[in-house]
Amino acid sequence: MIFKEGLFNFFERLIPPFEDKCEGVPPKGIIKFVLFFSRGLGKFLAAVAVLNSFIAVGEALFFACLGYIVDWTASSSPQNFISEHGGSLLIMLLGAGVFLPVASFLHSLLIHQTLSSNYSMQVRWQLHNFLLGQSLSFFNEEFAGALANKVMQTSMAVRTAVMKLIDVFVHMVVYISTMLIMLMNADFYLCLPLIIWLCFYTCSLFVFIPYLRRTSKELSVERSTMVGRIVDSYTNISTVKLFGGAGKEKSYAKEAMTAFRNSEYKIFRILTSFDISVQFLNCTLLVSLIILSLWLWSNYLVTTGAIAISIAIAIRMINMSRWIMWEAGAIFENIGMIYDCMSTMSKPVAVTDPDNPKTLDSFNESIEFKNVSFGYDGKKDVLSDFNLSIKKGLKIGIVGPSGVGKSTIINLILRFYDVTKGSVTIDGVDVRDLRQDNLRDLFAMVSQEPSLMHRTIGENIEYGSKNELDDEDLQKAARASDSLNFIEEMSDYRGGIGFDSMVGDRGVKLSGGQKQRIAIARVIVKNAPILILDEATSALDSETEEIVQRNLLNIMHGRTVIAIAHRLSTLKSMDRIIVINEGRIVESGSHEELLSLGGLYNKMWSLQSNGFVK
Repeated sequence: MIFKEGLFNFFERLIPPFEDKCEGVPPKGIIKFVLFFSRGLGKFLAAVAVLNSFIAVGEALFFACLGYIVDWTASSSPQNFISEHGGSLLIMLLGAGVFLPVASFLHSLLIHQTLSSNYSMQVRWQLHNFLLGQSLSFFNEEFAGALANKVMQTSMAVRTAVMKLIDVFVHMVVYISTMLIMLMNADFYLCLPLIIWLCFYTCSLFVFIPYLRRTSKELSVERSTMVGRIVDSYTNISTVKLFGGAGKEKSYAKEAMTAFRNSEYKIFRILTSFDISVQFLNCTLLVSLIILSLWLWSNYLVTTGAIAISIAIAIRMINMSRWIMWEAGAIFENIGMIYDCMSTMSKPVAVTDPDNPKTLDSFNESIEFKNVSFGYDGKKDVLSDFNLSIKKGLKIGIVGPSGVGKSTIINLILRFYDVTKGSVTIDGVDVRDLRQDNLRDLFAMVSQEPSLMHRTIGENIEYGSKNELDDEDLQKAARASDSLNFIEEMSDYRGGIGFDSMVGDRGVKLSGGQKQRIAIARVIVKNAPILILDEATSALDSETEEIVQRNLLNIMHGRTVIAIAHRLSTLKSMDRIIVINEGRIVESGSHEELLSLGGLYNKMWSLQSNGFVK
């Protein structure tokens, strides 16, 4: 390394990217949205702008120095050159050899060490934190892959757009202003073609930039759709293979790719038209400036140095004009990505924690539904004036036809959604008055399709615990869930074995029964007072179901249990079974009591007993 690591470390640590600087919902306006995620970075961006201005002035002064040197060499002899112009030449050399390199060095450190990684990481971290706090309903409406893509691309887009704007706008304004001042000082007439060119160039920016902005937004939307469709195909690859859907997926993706390509065509057409216009202006500038310079020189109205300055400045501005054009295209492409993300990330959080939350450290009395009504997305009520009391220590089964609100009861208890009317309380405290994390600490859940992370078996089990578990704790939980034997036989492509082996995406390397037993081990380490079973064994074969049922009976002991099941035989041991139909409780009692009523439960039991439902 040419420079010491300590210097780089100092600049790299100026911005702590993992601090929670942004609270609340990101605003919808593009400027407010960018400023929201740029908190704490103002002084660094200002320093970059100041250094950029200094560098722009220094680079522009090169051309003035060039003109002066041309005139000095024309008017001085070699013998007298140093004595006549040595002081001025020394100042030029100090500026070019010391001050400008130092400014460039500091500018590079701020750009590459301080901002480039930390800026995008700060945006990425804040977006990730915001999404983790979003409601379940939000994720039900979005592609998981598209959301991840938006987090990644928006963090880069915000950083790139802001830093390129500073780089282009500040550099352009300072550089062009300095060069025009120098040229006016050299000769006003030579400045006229550049002023006229600048007016036409500015007009072309005002003409083409609105088209770029609109098309960039369209391009970003098409990109998001394309990525979402591709991710959807990969996520559901087993379904694609099972139904021979490769052809459909190709057509599905091709449609999105074609729309994305057509949007790219539009933006490149605009850039090509812009490029042709700029090229025409540049050629006109150069030709007119050469003709004017020769005419002024032939009439002894300008010096050779002034001509050198004007021609050099014109060539530099011509090169800069094309650089600005392509940078403008990149800026608006990134702004389009920000617009696309903004439409998603600026959605308000449907379920929020209260400002002054109450706290529940334990479950002592009951869970109560009081006159609860609820419908998804404001549509027809799934539950209507629903009332239910679940006392501590009881084991409650919930049954009923599909779509009558069984899982909705669980969603409302866990506050994945807020009730439309009425209240859900735990020990007399409305669940809306609790922090969501505090509420859900009281519950453990085993569902029909256990949600396993693409991590190791040990990490998946440990996910249920607030504390890090040692090997002995993991083995104890695995032994209690009848999973230790198959865990010890597991291995993966990394060389990990046992608890250190990866389970694959959504636990794809495990069988249904194995996934359920890992989920049970996770419940064991959480040790919550209330256990929720949502069709926990409905997808298992009879032999595996017996093993899992035995494990579940062990962990039910001493806990309040809420169990949803279509297979009624799994609920025979419940203290009480409630039957839901059309959003209300229509029957309630033990298994034997419900059979004796001869109602809906009896009908469902008869169908299953006679073999219509297995």
